[in-house]
Amino acid sequence: MDSKKAASLPPVAETLRPAEGGDVLEVDELCSFVGRKDRKVWTWTALCRRTRQVVACVVGDRSEATCRRLWEAIPEAYRGCRSYSDFWAAYASVFPQPTHRSVDKKSGQLAHIERWHNTVRQRLARYVRKTLSFSRSLAFHEAVTRWFVIEYNLGLLPSVTS
Repeated sequence: MDSKKAASLPPVAETLRPAEGGDVLEVDELCSFVGRKDRKVWTWTALCRRTRQVVACVVGDRSEATCRRLWEAIPEAYRGCRSYSDFWAAYASVFPQPTHRSVDKKSGQLAHIERWHNTVRQRLARYVRKTLSFSRSLAFHEAVTRWFVIEYNLGLLPSVTS
């Protein structure tokens, strides 16, 4: 993917079904590498349980600031949704307490986001845990991840028939 193609991609928010009352978000982070094995980056993702679409996705470190970027990337219509995450402290600091719950992964509340991680690892070599495939730059890593999320979301939209 070249930079022109990446720039022509629509915003993730334009690939989503409208939010509905009762929607639930599952949020989690996924580790990958840029350049070499000792340069970890984290892909933070919010997934709508009902539609299975990725509502927001950001790439960065594993800090509260990156978690805040994820929160800010979530479209306004989805920010009032109930949300679940693991016990990583950044979530409790950023996501609103009345609607957010930290749960154990064994609870089943994060099953869809964990399945999403499996899909990403199967389809994008740069996300495989033990791999020789790395993104050479953070910008390219972000562009490929964004492209994948948009294509994935568009594939989940109902097809329009005439």
